[in-house]
Amino acid sequence: MARVVKVIEVLAQSNKSWEDAAQKAVTEAGKTVKNIKSIYIKDKSAKVVDNKIVKYRITAKISFEII
Repeated sequence: MARVVKVIEVLAQSNKSWEDAAQKAVTEAGKTVKNIKSIYIKDKSAKVVDNKIVKYRITAKISFEII
């Protein structure tokens, strides 16, 4: 039987780090999407206030297997 994988693009942000933003993306997507297999970080950015990073932002692609 052939495997079918679907990819969705998501945006997420965190006050801590890009890694935390990625985990938040997977956690939130996992509430409605099952069988998540991977996350690919397409882009990273940050919001800066008074020379300090206050928000870490990612654009990511999440892959999941369709059963």
